[in-house]
Amino acid sequence: MYISIIVLASMLLWGAVVHELSKPSKKQSTRKIVSLTSLGSLSTLVITISLFQNLPF
Repeated sequence: MYISIIVLASMLLWGAVVHELSKPSKKQSTRKIVSLTSLGSLSTLVITISLFQNLPF
Protein backbone atom coordinates (compact mmCIF):
# COMPACT_ATOMS: atom_id res chain seq x y z
CA MET A 1 0.00 0.00 0.00
CA TYR A 2 2.69 2.49 0.99
CA ILE A 3 4.69 1.76 -2.15
CA SER A 4 1.79 2.84 -4.37
CA ILE A 5 1.69 6.19 -2.57
CA ILE A 6 5.43 6.61 -3.09
CA VAL A 7 5.07 5.68 -6.77
CA LEU A 8 2.29 8.24 -7.22
CA ALA A 9 4.32 10.93 -5.45
CA SER A 10 7.36 10.09 -7.57
CA MET A 11 5.33 10.40 -10.77
CA LEU A 12 4.03 13.79 -9.65
CA LEU A 13 7.55 14.96 -8.76
CA TRP A 14 8.96 13.96 -12.14
CA GLY A 15 5.98 15.56 -13.85
CA ALA A 16 6.74 18.79 -12.00
CA VAL A 17 10.38 18.58 -13.14
CA VAL A 18 9.31 18.17 -16.76
CA HIS A 19 6.87 21.06 -16.40
CA GLU A 20 9.55 23.32 -14.92
CA LEU A 21 12.03 22.37 -17.65
CA SER A 22 9.50 23.07 -20.39
CA LYS A 23 9.34 26.74 -19.37
CA PRO A 24 11.51 29.27 -21.19
CA SER A 25 15.00 29.34 -19.68
CA LYS A 26 14.56 32.83 -18.22
CA LYS A 27 11.51 31.72 -16.21
CA GLN A 28 13.00 28.45 -14.92
CA SER A 29 13.83 28.27 -11.24
CA THR A 30 17.15 26.50 -10.75
CA ARG A 31 16.49 25.96 -7.05
CA LYS A 32 13.11 24.37 -7.81
CA ILE A 33 14.60 22.11 -10.48
CA VAL A 34 17.38 20.93 -8.17
CA SER A 35 14.95 20.32 -5.30
CA LEU A 36 12.44 18.41 -7.41
CA THR A 37 15.16 16.35 -9.10
CA SER A 38 16.70 15.45 -5.75
CA LEU A 39 13.36 14.40 -4.29
CA GLY A 40 12.48 12.50 -7.45
CA SER A 41 15.78 10.64 -7.38
CA LEU A 42 15.34 9.77 -3.71
CA SER A 43 11.80 8.47 -4.27
CA THR A 44 12.97 6.46 -7.30
CA LEU A 45 15.75 4.94 -5.18
CA VAL A 46 13.24 3.98 -2.47
CA ILE A 47 10.99 2.36 -5.07
CA THR A 48 13.90 0.46 -6.65
CA ILE A 49 15.16 -0.84 -3.30
CA SER A 50 11.65 -1.87 -2.30
CA LEU A 51 11.14 -3.77 -5.55
CA PHE A 52 14.49 -5.58 -5.26
CA GLN A 53 13.68 -6.60 -1.69
CA ASN A 54 10.48 -8.25 -2.90
CA LEU A 55 12.27 -10.40 -5.51
CA PRO A 56 12.48 -14.07 -4.56
CA PHE A 57 16.00 -15.50 -4.65
